[in-house]
Amino acid sequence: MSRIAVVGGGAWGTALADLLARKGETVTLWAREPEVVEAVNRHHTNPVFLPGASLEPGLRAEGDLAAAVRGAEVVVSAAPSHAVRPVMAQAAAAFPKGGERPLVVSVSKGLDPERLERPSSVLGDVLPPGTPVAVLSGPSFAQEVYERQPTAVVAAAADHGVAQRAQRVFSVAYFRVYSHTDVVGVELAGALKNVIAIAAGILEGLGLGYNTRAAVITRGLAEITRLGVALGAEPMTFAGLAGMGDLILTATGALSRNRSLGVALGQGQTFAQAQAGKATVAEGVNTARTAVALGERHGVELPIAHEVADVLFRGKAPRQAVTDLMERDLKAEQWR
Repeated sequence: MSRIAVVGGGAWGTALADLLARKGETVTLWAREPEVVEAVNRHHTNPVFLPGASLEPGLRAEGDLAAAVRGAEVVVSAAPSHAVRPVMAQAAAAFPKGGERPLVVSVSKGLDPERLERPSSVLGDVLPPGTPVAVLSGPSFAQEVYERQPTAVVAAAADHGVAQRAQRVFSVAYFRVYSHTDVVGVELAGALKNVIAIAAGILEGLGLGYNTRAAVITRGLAEITRLGVALGAEPMTFAGLAGMGDLILTATGALSRNRSLGVALGQGQTFAQAQAGKATVAEGVNTARTAVALGERHGVELPIAHEVADVLFRGKAPRQAVTDLMERDLKAEQWR
C-alpha cells in the first residue's frame, strides 16, 4: 500500500483518485473548491466535476495542499495546465527537504499558456532537484475510467525505470498502462489533439459528414506530428495511444468537452455563449493559441490550429475557416 496525493479535484483527478483508492492505496484528493472537499468526505461524491459517481469510501479529500502532499510517496499532478505552475510550486514547498523525493506523475493535457511549456517542463522548474517525474496520457475519458471500462494509456519518463514505476502505480485489471521514454511526444500529443478535436466538433456543428471528419483528423495528426518532431519528439509516438488513440477519442467521442465546444461554435454560438455556465474551460482553447505561437517560433505550419484560433479569438466564421483550409496551396501529403 502506498500513500498517494492527487492534486486537482476535477473529473480526471477524481477518477484517478477513485481508481487508486479502489486498488487499495491510501489516497488523498486535494481540491481547491471547499464544496468538493465536503462532498467527497461526507457523501463520497464529486457533484461539481464528476456528477453521479459514487466514490470509494476510503478516498479522503483535503483543502490544505501542504497537508495533502505531506508524506506522500506518489503525487499526481492533475491541475489544469494553466494552473500547474502555481499549484505545484505550492505543493513542492511541503516536500521533504532531504531523503527520497516522491514520484510525481503529471496527468494534465495542455501547455503553459504564458511560457509555451509542457507540464513536465513546468514541474522541472518548480520541484526540488532530483524529483522523479513521469507523465500519463492516452485515450481516457474520466467517466469511462470511473465506470471501469477497459482503457489503455501510456506512462512516459526520460528514465524508463521511472516510467515503469508510474506504470505499476496505475495499472489495474481495467486500466492498462504501457511504458515509454518519449516524454516530449506523449505530452505534445495529449495537448495538441484537443485543438483538432475542437476543429472536428466545428465540422459536426456545421452539418458536415464523415469524409470531412476523416480529413481533419488525419491532417490534424500530421500537423501535430510535424510540430512534435520539430520539438524533439519521436514520430512514431504520434501513431500510438497518446497520439492517434487520444485524437480519435477526443475528436469523435460524445463525452469530449473540446468536441462539444466545437459543435457549439459550428452551430453559430460565440465562444462566450458556448462557455456560459461551464465550470471549466476546455483545454483546447488555451492550447490553440499556444500551438500557433509554438509553430511560429519553430517555423512549423499548423493550418488547422490557426483556423481554430481564428474562430475562437478573432470571430472568424467557421464555414469560412473550412473554405480557407480547402483552398490553400496544393502540397504533397508528407511535407514540412
